[in-house]
Amino acid sequence: MLGALAVPSAAQGVNVTGRVAYYGDANPRTGVSAVVWLVPAAPQASDQPALKPMDAVLRQKNKAFEPHLLVVTKGSSVQFPNLDPWFHNVFSLFNGKKFDLGLYEAGTSRTVHFDREGVSYIFCNIHPEMSAVVVVVSSPYYAVVARNGEFSIAGVPPGRYGLHVWNENSLPDSLEALTREVELNGTMHSVGTLSVREAADAKSQHKNKYGQDYEPASPNNPVYTQP
Repeated sequence: MLGALAVPSAAQGVNVTGRVAYYGDANPRTGVSAVVWLVPAAPQASDQPALKPMDAVLRQKNKAFEPHLLVVTKGSSVQFPNLDPWFHNVFSLFNGKKFDLGLYEAGTSRTVHFDREGVSYIFCNIHPEMSAVVVVVSSPYYAVVARNGEFSIAGVPPGRYGLHVWNENSLPDSLEALTREVELNGTMHSVGTLSVREAADAKSQHKNKYGQDYEPASPNNPVYTQP
């Protein structure tokens, strides 16, 4: 006798899919980071899980942050281990969580508690080529967009949600215009293609934590070591 076919239930939630397409002035479009997330439009049934803080890691290795884009829920902690054989000084002074971890050596780590929603641009005060982004959301329903533009958010309880998009090469007004409400039912829901406008001036050259230009790399600088 054949076993009964598994029928998806409401408890399994809705699988939300879609695609992000880019247009605009940014060129070349390499290393772009984008996030899509859903926030309940109103208090819903008790099947909404509590928002759980995360313990995440943003590594410093080979004079780069890994990963470049990190998405965490509100209240999460992020470790910043230094895996390079030289000093780093991690800081963020823009928009989201503002912090300065100071100068710390190879093999050590610092931790930041991200207690508010927002986008934090992360830099190293010694190495200007290092940058990362921490996006803090107030919902467990999010996805980092793949390089081919596709995304999928699984297990979303049925109901009404606000759909939000963030993209590294877009201006805030353009992203705000993409926010909309979606009604989720059944087991599958496609939000279609989200057309994201990119701007060449969305990412400007950053300064160091003192608001000054970075000093040129030099072997005479004891904290900046050439590869």
